[in-house]
Amino acid sequence: MIDQSILDFLTELKANNNRDWMQEHKKTYQQNEKQLKAFYAAVESGLNTMDQIEKVKVFRINRDVRFSKDKTPYNVHRSVSFSRAGAHRRGGYYLRLEPGNSMMAGGFFGPEPADLLRIRQEFQMDGDSIRSILKEPEFDKAFGGFEQSYAVKTAPKGFSKEDPNIDLIRLKSFFVVHPYTDKEVTSANFKDKLVHDFELLRPFFDYMSQVLTTDLNGVSLLD
Repeated sequence: MIDQSILDFLTELKANNNRDWMQEHKKTYQQNEKQLKAFYAAVESGLNTMDQIEKVKVFRINRDVRFSKDKTPYNVHRSVSFSRAGAHRRGGYYLRLEPGNSMMAGGFFGPEPADLLRIRQEFQMDGDSIRSILKEPEFDKAFGGFEQSYAVKTAPKGFSKEDPNIDLIRLKSFFVVHPYTDKEVTSANFKDKLVHDFELLRPFFDYMSQVLTTDLNGVSLLD
């Protein structure tokens, strides 16, 4: 479980985001991290019952302030990602824990240019396949479609703004998000709920993996 004390610590950190306060509460921070790592391991185990996870990345609490106007030294959330194993498995799972702003996400954030072009070309040829996945009732209820914040204003170079699938083609990232309340995060069944929500992503991941490991003729790029 995620103990309420972890969220309380992050709330206090937000109000006291400085190194002196963190140093004074270092023991609490370390205890929280131990509990969180145990939770992440349980989530990884749950994911491995329906997928294969290659890497678990726990994001640092220290912020990189070199190019930021905000010089506060610490993130006020804890985040972790779970990477799928093998070149034929694409997509990744993400969890963010933050008081009043917790969420899970999954998909393809800022794919490299070659992958981005391949995805757009696929949507140009066939938008029905991805739309059927997005409109699947349980998937749609949980996520409500792709996050729309990352997109070009009109049409990417080489694509027509009149394309019937331009709403998909103009996206620069392809991922979905599901929020959680603090009550959900600290509930006894949160791990199971989280793994279930991650599992809803599998049809999406399987489809995108097929796209990204084949050329436009459907020939495998992995052979």
